[in-house]
Amino acid sequence: MIISGACSSAVSRWRKQYLAELGGQTPESGKALTSEQQTIQLLEKQLWRAQRDNEILKKATALFAVDNHQVI
Repeated sequence: MIISGACSSAVSRWRKQYLAELGGQTPESGKALTSEQQTIQLLEKQLWRAQRDNEILKKATALFAVDNHQVI
């Protein structure tokens, strides 16, 4: 059965994902269907970036600290 150009297996997959999201499961890969899960994905991405930035800043601070000790 084709609905708006989508095959039945795609519709079945979307339905399964949608019901899982309603149950609170965030998709491991791909874009979430529900606005709540999209917000969760966005916040997870922002958290990941903030953690990555913090690690970079820690490493840069350590390098500057080493350089300052050598100059003195």
